[in-house]
Amino acid sequence: MLEPQPRSLRGVYGISVMSELSGVGPQTLRLYERRGLLTPRRTDGGTRRYSEADLVTLGRITELIDDGVNLVGVKLILSLEAENGALAARIAQLSESVDVQP
Repeated sequence: MLEPQPRSLRGVYGISVMSELSGVGPQTLRLYERRGLLTPRRTDGGTRRYSEADLVTLGRITELIDDGVNLVGVKLILSLEAENGALAARIAQLSESVDVQP
């Protein structure tokens, strides 16, 4: 049985709604997808569906671009931030397991 996706990862917004919520045009959203910055879910018919997590990522992309970072730099920064988050979670997990042992 498949585990349900967390609410924040479920693709619920179409490209026009995502564009309206974020203020980023549909063509730019497609560009970000081609560049690997966003990965919306797809329906069986191939329609893009964006999640709350995608909206947060898009906000971060917009911040970085506003700060003058190019798309290659944005991709690298997002990758490093994700890696840093995963490492921090792993450290917390290891800390908890050490604290539990007598």
